[in-house]
Amino acid sequence: MDERFQTVWDERLAPWLAELEEERKRVVRLRWIWLGVGVAVGLIGAAAFFGVIEDPGPLMFLIILGPFLGFIIGNTGVASLAKRIKLELNMTIAETLGLTYQLKPYAPARFDRLRTFGLLPSSDRQTFEDHFTGERDGCDFELYEADLKQRRKTGKSTSYVTVFRGVIIRITFPRKVEGITVISRDQGVFNGLNALGRSFGGVKLERIGLVDPVFEKAFEVYGNDQVLARYMLTPSFMERLLALETTLKGKNVRALFDQDSGQGELIIAAETGNLFEAGSMLKPLTEEGRFSKIIDDLNHITALIDLLIAPSALNEHEARQGV
Repeated sequence: MDERFQTVWDERLAPWLAELEEERKRVVRLRWIWLGVGVAVGLIGAAAFFGVIEDPGPLMFLIILGPFLGFIIGNTGVASLAKRIKLELNMTIAETLGLTYQLKPYAPARFDRLRTFGLLPSSDRQTFEDHFTGERDGCDFELYEADLKQRRKTGKSTSYVTVFRGVIIRITFPRKVEGITVISRDQGVFNGLNALGRSFGGVKLERIGLVDPVFEKAFEVYGNDQVLARYMLTPSFMERLLALETTLKGKNVRALFDQDSGQGELIIAAETGNLFEAGSMLKPLTEEGRFSKIIDDLNHITALIDLLIAPSALNEHEARQGV
């Protein structure tokens, strides 16, 4: 950790977490007690089931529901404390970086635009959390996490399967964006698009060829203006886009240059798993790692934003246009 965060940890967070350590031990202990009670109820029900077969219905209820209810009741205190700690850690980190943090976004920014252009899968359940907003190098940005699930039916049973778990980032780009440029890592999303193009959300897109064969192999790019698309997709930009995947240990990063807002935006989605969490409640709260892990997660993203809008990258854009 750098000096700013080390000071915040030593003077503010570590003492606060130390005061909560006894509460952590108490709620963890209660969780095990309730789980034990639930298992005991289930075992009693099982023993009675094998001894009294006349009316097995209520006994099966105890066998199945006992451990489940024991876990749910016992985990309530742990979950509540974890949420409280997560909120304080994330708000403190955001404040230190000059950002704003909310546990959930009021509205998931540009979520529908990403779905319109096939960059997010269809889903039946969506949850959003961990909303950071701020400014980097004069550009507004925000990021939040999305958890998307599809409903699957097997016979009479229904289950929900995660189809996307990761971050969505919106950056107001420092040069006006005209047109639509879609950058996809999933080659199946745009199957069937050809030189004549195809419409998405009423926008006809054509395939954009990339100069560098490395990126041509990694990405599929479509847009409604060949010249403007190549203007935005410089080699340094493509390298930095791939860097997001590496630094966040994620996969399938995809992006959209979009004129829809009027000024122009860059929207990025990457499958990163669940970030910005408080860490295990089974470990002492004063372990510094639970704080530094969130810092690392956020720094990787803000550093990428800095790279994407760095003066060198903008100069490269201008040079390509003869500005």
